[in-house]
Amino acid sequence: MPIVARFLQEEAPDVLCLQEIKCQEHQFPYDAFAELGYTHSAVHGQKGYHGVATVSRTPLKEFSRHDWQANGEARHVGVELLDAKDSQGRAIVIENVYVPAGGDEPNRDVNPKFGQKLDFLARMTAWAEQIERQTLIVGDFNIAPLESDVWNHKQLLKVVSHTPIEVETLQRFKEAHDWVDIGREHIRDPERYFSWWSYRSKDRKANDRGRRLDHMWASAELAGKASGHRLREDARDWEKPSDHIPLITEFSL
Repeated sequence: MPIVARFLQEEAPDVLCLQEIKCQEHQFPYDAFAELGYTHSAVHGQKGYHGVATVSRTPLKEFSRHDWQANGEARHVGVELLDAKDSQGRAIVIENVYVPAGGDEPNRDVNPKFGQKLDFLARMTAWAEQIERQTLIVGDFNIAPLESDVWNHKQLLKVVSHTPIEVETLQRFKEAHDWVDIGREHIRDPERYFSWWSYRSKDRKANDRGRRLDHMWASAELAGKASGHRLREDARDWEKPSDHIPLITEFSL
C-alpha cells in the first residue's frame, strides 16, 4: 500500500486499476484508499493469488466479472464510469484484467498453464467480438507483442510472453474489436517501451532487460479522446517495488 499511496499522491489519477492484489475482498484496504479520496471501488479478490481491483475518485458501478480462466480465478472486473459518457450518452466501461503468465514452457502438451493462457485469450476474443459499448481494457496482459516491446527479440522468441503463438493469439483479440493500442499510439514503435523488469535482474538499469507486458487498449472512439500516455519508470526503483510500473493515460471526456 505505501507505494500505491505514493503514486496516488503524486499523480492523482481519477481511476486506478490494480492487478494481482492477492487478497480477498474483505481484506482489501478500503479505508486507506478512502483517506486518499478514492471512495468508489470494485474488487474481485481471491485468497493468496491473483485478484483485481478498480478504485476511483468518481462514481462507478461494477459492470462485469468474466471467468475467462474457466476455473473461478479472480482475474477480471469491469466497471461503468457513471460520470464519463460516450457520444451516445452511455457510461464508458473500463475492463481490468490479469492474464495468466503461462508458466515457463511454451508448449501446452507439457505445460498445461500455457494452454490455459491461450484458452483465456480465446475466451476474451469471443467476448470482444460482442462489445457494443465504448470500452477501455487495461491490465497485465503478460504478452509483449512487438519486437521493440522486449530487450532482445531473438533471444525471447522461445520465452513465454513473446512467443509467436502468443503474439498471434493476442493479435486475434485485438482484431476482434479493432482495439487501439493506446501506448503505441503515443510511444511509437520502434521506440523502447518496457513496463516490467524481473526481480532476478541484479542491476535493472545496467541490463535493462525489460518487457512491455502491461497494456491500455480502447475502442476507436474512446481512443481518439486520449490526450496523453506515459510511464512512471522511476517507480520500479522505489522501496519494495512491484516488478511492474504504472501506466497513465489521460482522456479528454
